[in-house]
Amino acid sequence: MSKILNLEDIKKLLPHREPMLLINKISNIVSMQSATGHITVSADKFFFDGHFPGQPVFPGVLIVEAFGQTAAALSAFCLEPKEFENKLVFLMTIEKARFRIPIMPPCELLLNVKVEKIKGKIWKYSGTATVDGKIMSDASWMATIADRKNDNQ
Repeated sequence: MSKILNLEDIKKLLPHREPMLLINKISNIVSMQSATGHITVSADKFFFDGHFPGQPVFPGVLIVEAFGQTAAALSAFCLEPKEFENKLVFLMTIEKARFRIPIMPPCELLLNVKVEKIKGKIWKYSGTATVDGKIMSDASWMATIADRKNDNQ
């Protein structure tokens, strides 16, 4: 059985917190290869008040952010804790982002993320966002694992 990360597990891996922590669960984890992020898309999310009133649409930039959060959590989960200690994952590039169908509440958005390549601290990923099996969005991107700066720096 595949490991499932709940919200508290994710908070141990990522520095993000509400309202910017978008994913609430990660499933289907295959170490160093892939995972599925889950977002419960409900009308009460902070961004729907202004995007778009009367017809709420999940913002494309937040889909990309959610891809990044899922990928960062997968990377952090797969690495040895000592290797990831005091590190952060930063988005470097976004390529081929396509927003095919608007994502509207209520729904569960699944972010299927795949590790394409790892070269040192640089990771390349691809992902597909689906709702009820329909492809809503897809993208590829790169991220780097960098040292976390201390508050004193």
